[in-house]
Amino acid sequence: MTDQQLSLATASYDDGDVDTNPTRNPHLADLVARRYSRRQLMGGMSAMTTAVFGGALLAGCDDDNKQDVITVSDGVNVQTQGGRVVTLTATATDNASTTKFTQVSGPTVPVIASGNSITFTAPNVAQSTALVFEFTASGGSGSSSARSTVTVLPATLAFTAVAKNLNDVVTVPSDYQVTVLYRLGDPIAASVAAYANDGSDTNFAQRAGDHHDGMSFFGLAASGNAPDTTNNTRGVLVLNHENITQAYLHANGPSPSPRPEAEAIKEIEAHGVSVIEVSRTSNTGAWSYVQGSALNRRITPNTPVQFNGPVRGNAALRTLYAADGTTGRGTINNCANGYMPWGTYLTNEENWGGYFRRTAGDAAVRTAAGNAKQNVSLTRYGISEGRAGNYGWTTVTPSDATSTVFARWNATAGASAAADGTADFRNEPFQFGWVVEIDPYTQTSTPRKRTALGRMNHEGCMAGRVVAGVRPAFYMGDDAQNEYIYKFVSATPWVAADATPSDRLATGDKYLDTGTLYVARFEADGSGTWLPLTFGQNGLTAANASYAFADQADVLINARLAADVLGATRMDRPEWTAVNPVNGEMYCTLTNNSSRTPATTDAANPRAYTDPKLPQGDVVNADPPTSAQATRGNANGHVIRLRETGDTTEATGFTWDIYAFGSGADLDPTNINLSGLDASNDFSSPDGLWFGLPSNASGQVAPVLWIETDDGAYTDVTNCMLLAAMPGSVGDGGTRVVNNTLTTAANSTTTSTATTRIGAAPGSKLKRFLVGPKECEITGITSTPDGRSLFVNIQHPGENGGPANITSSWPANQAGAVTSPTRPRSATIVITKTDGGVVGL
Repeated sequence: MTDQQLSLATASYDDGDVDTNPTRNPHLADLVARRYSRRQLMGGMSAMTTAVFGGALLAGCDDDNKQDVITVSDGVNVQTQGGRVVTLTATATDNASTTKFTQVSGPTVPVIASGNSITFTAPNVAQSTALVFEFTASGGSGSSSARSTVTVLPATLAFTAVAKNLNDVVTVPSDYQVTVLYRLGDPIAASVAAYANDGSDTNFAQRAGDHHDGMSFFGLAASGNAPDTTNNTRGVLVLNHENITQAYLHANGPSPSPRPEAEAIKEIEAHGVSVIEVSRTSNTGAWSYVQGSALNRRITPNTPVQFNGPVRGNAALRTLYAADGTTGRGTINNCANGYMPWGTYLTNEENWGGYFRRTAGDAAVRTAAGNAKQNVSLTRYGISEGRAGNYGWTTVTPSDATSTVFARWNATAGASAAADGTADFRNEPFQFGWVVEIDPYTQTSTPRKRTALGRMNHEGCMAGRVVAGVRPAFYMGDDAQNEYIYKFVSATPWVAADATPSDRLATGDKYLDTGTLYVARFEADGSGTWLPLTFGQNGLTAANASYAFADQADVLINARLAADVLGATRMDRPEWTAVNPVNGEMYCTLTNNSSRTPATTDAANPRAYTDPKLPQGDVVNADPPTSAQATRGNANGHVIRLRETGDTTEATGFTWDIYAFGSGADLDPTNINLSGLDASNDFSSPDGLWFGLPSNASGQVAPVLWIETDDGAYTDVTNCMLLAAMPGSVGDGGTRVVNNTLTTAANSTTTSTATTRIGAAPGSKLKRFLVGPKECEITGITSTPDGRSLFVNIQHPGENGGPANITSSWPANQAGAVTSPTRPRSATIVITKTDGGVVGL
């Protein structure tokens, strides 16, 4: 995007140094002098948006600089496109006492006034649209005015696609810049020292955690801590810390079990959520986080939380720590997120099951205690007997004998303990797998686990469009192979006044604690059904043979088991969800599925194939591929989308198609590269997903969809990436027959045929915008309301290395090469356009 200074007197180039403070009003002569001191040409614009314009200055001045008539320069007609920054600068004779710009036609745009200039960002439009502005100068002898027309064309992805690469930096288009904002270990309290990054650091309860992931920006007023959803220069950034790269957290890597207490504390605290204040000095200034802000806090696995909704107080939540089942401690393995319409943040517990230890013999103890059903539940959620638990935290001997911060991760039932679970932590796994709501503006608020939304490997939770009088919906994926897509529909219709409530968490109570949880079934004809997970219906009863459901709380605790009973469609790892702000269509990434076979393909998950992968240094692949050289199943993933019947979030039916199939550009175009991807947009394993905001051009008319990857199949060719898309809508393509062939490591081959629904080929409306550093994943994404600052998270760069073998030096090397390898750090970056326009357009 080019910042265009459209002078009413002459064509000129604005280098971005625009005074945006309306309290300073220099003399008109100073403005004219300043304008003529700039370069008198326009540059950096595409052919479509270049405009040559000019007009005569009609000032009539005598030798004494006295004027009888007030005049202004002629108006001009110029052209731009949605998302571009436009500056109109006018001149008037010196005897004018007042001047002003007024928009007289076209979609109203907010402007920043400075002297006789206004600056605005062109909105997105469906077709060529004229914005007309009138400049008027007045004084004692009368007034004069002139009109200018800015013709806005529909926005496009106006950047050159970034090439695939294996570099150890974040690569973006040449007219963009990257700022590293918030890194692993950065202190968030004034008294905490800078991060040494050598494994010696402690106190991660007051430092940035690891593995930055889902993220949202919440605007703050210019002063104080009140919300201001329109502020683009100050806000609260809330982000998840999904996991850790254990090797880099300690001086010489992790110690073996039994684990040292200090190491385990550091690892636990490095999980969770960060809430930090961020700001910039102006619309063009550099972003930074505010280390000593009163709003800063970390929510870790040790932070007190409370349970809300139908499962609150249920026997399954009772533990030694929380005997009444209404409270608990913390949140862990938080992946994607959700921004709620009332100004709160949802963090979602994903692969939490792996953190629990469960020793042999536990099942027998539970059965003897009358809790045999728990064995079915634990197994369905991946917590089988014989698990040691991630990172060996339960092997720590705490210095405080009364502490249970390590013992809580041992879900083994004590044979002599109370059968109700209040004497041990057998029920601790049931305290996880929930959606958690956080108030970003109130540091003392207690996070709430929203049990009405079900228990699973929650990837994200995204709200659908809210319409007054209509019950809102919230869309979720369960991130594991062959799991399901869900939505929760609130029992309460949306009230517009709730967008700015005085008590945000109470508003969450209103919309998230009562409603209906549904799971999706996709039909071969392109239709679909939302199946209600409601106790007493469709086999969800005590008489069910596979699992006897006791009540609605039991259904929600065991949402996977309930969805099994209902016959939901098993998907290829449902991850992030995103909702198109214009048409309400919901998109969901299906990252990949190594267990998908030709025999188990269906219309919504139609591919099972072998994706060859070159080991580093090889120039040819073995034929057939060896185990080390191939990824099997649905190796590259796809993005599915659905449109609710009647375009209402209350619908129980939908239509669907597959927006895009991940693939290398060189793979079989008939059965694998079904979306016709080329070198500018081929990708693998879509994960993060987010639409531009409707408050700026990237979320209007044809919103920009951002797609992030978490890849293992294409990493011989490129690091993980971020793509920008302008998708169409469900049904814009057609049907496709896919012939699947899967060759196993044992060289056996199976085949099948599946007919699917595929969207129109993305073509130039899908482009690679960013490639990350080595061994990373591109994760969270959000922006300021104006879309001119894009926040992106880079997770676990150099994850395959360690202190003695550092495989990435990012982000230390983002500004230039480092003299020696530096331990990598997950980090949040900010991407801005050099000319200050909307990112991506």
